[in-house]
Order: sequence, then structure tokens, then C-alpha cells
Amino acid sequence: MGRLTFGEGIRVDFEDRALAHLYRAMLGKLHKGEGFHLSWKDDISIGDGRMTVWIHPDTSMVCKLGHPVGDLNPAWLRALSVAANSMEGLHLVPEPVASAPERR
Repeated sequence: MGRLTFGEGIRVDFEDRALAHLYRAMLGKLHKGEGFHLSWKDDISIGDGRMTVWIHPDTSMVCKLGHPVGDLNPAWLRALSVAANSMEGLHLVPEPVASAPERR
């Protein structure tokens, strides 16, 4: 299980493979100097709601993966980038069937 931490106290856990893809999509937006929002569904243990954070190039953020994830799926990265550019913002979408792998 991997973890994203924002600022002083917002933490969210994702499965390592999903987090590696989300993080790469986020870095793509930040590299362009673009802000976006990231949303996820909270676990039932902390209220079962939705959380949304606004992320911009000055956001303090840490990504920690628990295990290596191997090759990234370019189709998933494209799907996450499309989500990040939408009004819904970046959110975890299911992993599509892979095309050619991209090395991390």
C-alpha cells in the first residue's frame, strides 16, 4: 500500500500500482505549471465520504510506494490525464488493457 501526503496532515492510501500511475499523471500536470483537483472515496473506517484536494505547483506533497510496481500502463496514464483535465478532476479510473509498457 502506498501513501500520498499533502501539506501538514492530509494522507490517503492507495494500492501501489494505482498510486504510481496517479502520481505520474499528477507530475505531468505540475510539470506544465497547471493546478487541478484530486478526489477519492474515503474508507468506511473514516466516514465513507469523498475527499477532494486542490493541487498546484506550490503544493507540498509526498508520495511513498510500498513496493515496486514494474512497468507503467500508458493507456492508464492517458485515461488519468483525461480525467485530470476534466471538470470532475483527477480520480482513480479502472486500469484499461495495456498497450506498450512505459518504463519508470
